[in-house]
Amino acid sequence: MITNQTLQKAIDELQEITGFDFAIMELSGAQVASTFPTDDISSVTIRSFIDSRVADVVLNDLHMYKIVDDAVTNYVLIVRGKGERADMVGRIALSEMTALSGAYKEKFDKNAFFQNLIMDNMLVVDMYSKAKKLRVPTDSVRCVFLVETESTNEISGIDVLRSVFPKGSDDYVIEADDRTYAVIKSFDAADDLDEQAKETAEMLVDTMNTQAMVKVRVSYGKMVSDIKQVSAAYKEARMAMEVGKIFYQEKAIVSYDTLGIGRLIYQLQPSLCEVFLHEIYGDDIPDHLDEETLNTINKFFENNLNVSETSRQLFVHRNTLVYRIEKLQKMTGLDIRTFDDALTFKIALMVVNYMKYVKSHEF
Repeated sequence: MITNQTLQKAIDELQEITGFDFAIMELSGAQVASTFPTDDISSVTIRSFIDSRVADVVLNDLHMYKIVDDAVTNYVLIVRGKGERADMVGRIALSEMTALSGAYKEKFDKNAFFQNLIMDNMLVVDMYSKAKKLRVPTDSVRCVFLVETESTNEISGIDVLRSVFPKGSDDYVIEADDRTYAVIKSFDAADDLDEQAKETAEMLVDTMNTQAMVKVRVSYGKMVSDIKQVSAAYKEARMAMEVGKIFYQEKAIVSYDTLGIGRLIYQLQPSLCEVFLHEIYGDDIPDHLDEETLNTINKFFENNLNVSETSRQLFVHRNTLVYRIEKLQKMTGLDIRTFDDALTFKIALMVVNYMKYVKSHEF
């Protein structure tokens, strides 16, 4: 269905070009968009016109036209003015509104097609025939991006995203839920695909931050070259989003190809994770570490277990850092200054976060 904002913009442009006033009414008689007050136009008048067999009618200085699609009236177009010129302008406007309605219907059908596609609600044989009917290329190089907002906002996120991609392009924006949108974008196979995907993800974050004024997380899967692979790409993007929220909370953008060990842990059975944690911590599995300890550990890992460089970046004395590391060793039995213990502790920390996530999503 065409948005009210789109219809208002269309008649505003028509009013500016022709000098005539326009209004679009719903079948109930409610105003959808208008360039003049329509309080005097009753719902009974609109309903009577809709129920009549005529396609247009003139009431005083109001020219009314039915906007019809597939023999079904969707809206009533009203032009305020007298004479043949008003009727001519009205018929031109009707042609424009009918074309706009048809274009949006096709766009909606394409969005519904991709909605069913990513949700695996379509057989392969139906997939290709439907794509051909909708003139959707089946061999384009595509990538699926997920955009998840941290909160809802008065500004429609899906409208912002759809404004990014030009009308008629082979790009589609689908609303997965009230806070998550799927963007299915086509790319030029001749260019660096990895770089294109990264730049698109960065653009999506910047656009939502500045135009929708919300913080977002963006994830994306691998590039695919056949339309039947879009569903798998969506699942990869979905996994990347979930894994990113568990293990890489500091990142606004996460790609499936860079999940690393997080993807492996995410696919483990919780029972195996419990056994692993008990082997490392015994019965005293920590729910969390204090911010100072966690910051020290992360910075130590970032600097490849280099005590001197870590102490310099933390602005603490070397002995202070050593004290913190030894304190952690007494708590866990792991000396993270050695590679094996550092690796074990890093994995254990990620598994703890994963188990907290699993428990928080139990019903």
